[in-house]
Amino acid sequence: MLKFNELTLISPLLKNLEQLGYQTPTAIQSEAIPFILEGNDLLGIAQTGTGKTAAYCLPVLQRLSQSVDQKGIRALVLAPTRELVSQIQLSFENYGQGLNLKSLAIFGGVDQKPQVKALREGVDVLVATPGRLLDLMGQGHIRLGKIEVLVLDEADRMLDMGFIEDIDAIIESLPPTRQSMFFSATMPAQVMSLSRKILYNPKRVEVSPNSSTATLVDQKVIYCKREDKFQLLRKILKQEERELVVVFTKTKNSADKVKEYLRFHKIPSTVFHGDKSQEDRERALINFKNGSMKILIATDMAARGIDVQGVSHVINFELPMEAESYVHRIGRTARAGEKGVAITFCEESEKAILERIQKLIGLKLPSETFKGTSEAAGVWMQEGFVRPVTAPTPGKSQEKSAFLDHSKRQITVVAKKHPGLKNRKKKR
Repeated sequence: MLKFNELTLISPLLKNLEQLGYQTPTAIQSEAIPFILEGNDLLGIAQTGTGKTAAYCLPVLQRLSQSVDQKGIRALVLAPTRELVSQIQLSFENYGQGLNLKSLAIFGGVDQKPQVKALREGVDVLVATPGRLLDLMGQGHIRLGKIEVLVLDEADRMLDMGFIEDIDAIIESLPPTRQSMFFSATMPAQVMSLSRKILYNPKRVEVSPNSSTATLVDQKVIYCKREDKFQLLRKILKQEERELVVVFTKTKNSADKVKEYLRFHKIPSTVFHGDKSQEDRERALINFKNGSMKILIATDMAARGIDVQGVSHVINFELPMEAESYVHRIGRTARAGEKGVAITFCEESEKAILERIQKLIGLKLPSETFKGTSEAAGVWMQEGFVRPVTAPTPGKSQEKSAFLDHSKRQITVVAKKHPGLKNRKKKR
């Protein structure tokens, strides 16, 4: 089996890889790194979890280290989300220890002042979301005239998020002579068209096509009624031997309801979706990564670009709108050679998307059926469910308290008078 020291990488990079515990390159690393080191443009088709970040980080660092005296931004990496940008920049930092190269992550949703200050101090590798990059370019804080290497990561996701015009504007600002790399999990017509505009006579590397799922993931489907999904989730979380668990929902509203239900049953969890502030999302990921919070409830924002080791289970509380998203969801587990479990809840209205998923992955998933008990879990699916309140709030005349009526499958709301009011006389 090929080793990193057989890929003509320089000794500082090999030393850093050894300290990080990496010895054997993944398939995309062993194929892509030699092409990139030779100066070729590259078209990489690979889903998350295949090691593609290191596949371009290592050769880019090696190229830049050969001329550290040059000043200015010389490598640009574009990625669709703040979380992926931060992850990529951290990879450059970890792999590039001792090379005297500076990397910086820039993205929107946070104060730009620290980013501008870091830019003024000098940056060799810039990792950015397209929107914030264009914003800072427009303000005159960033010039891309010295770019030697361009990398587009998760290109299909960027186009899905509507970044095509931003990407076109950024490319127009780059030097025509450069090395370019293009990574995408899928290759629809629009993505292929963009790759032709960016790449010149590229080498093509395709690993783990998007229709394949991780071979180390034990997958199954549980058919159930919509109103029984909450009870089923609680049962699995209580019974399964698990480490870190990612629970995927289709909408932000559903994610919040799942968290509220688990909180009601004293099961700690944290939520990750687009309505959360950048600070809240970063805190949720930190708590999940360090194991202080073992259940992460997320929308498909987290299905790609979030690399967390030790995820033992992925639970699809709701099926995604697109079949391909299923592959990315279950790719959160069984990483770095570990085994994982993916459990999918499927109600009657989701059977059509399940069929498309099974057709895409070329696999008929084993299944079972769950029948709920008298627990009134279904009320949590309603739009206007009442948040449980354990005690009245002092200073208010009445306080609503909600509880579950398990026999009638409904929420009962009662009004409690504040105990301090009964002897109080009205002031005239």
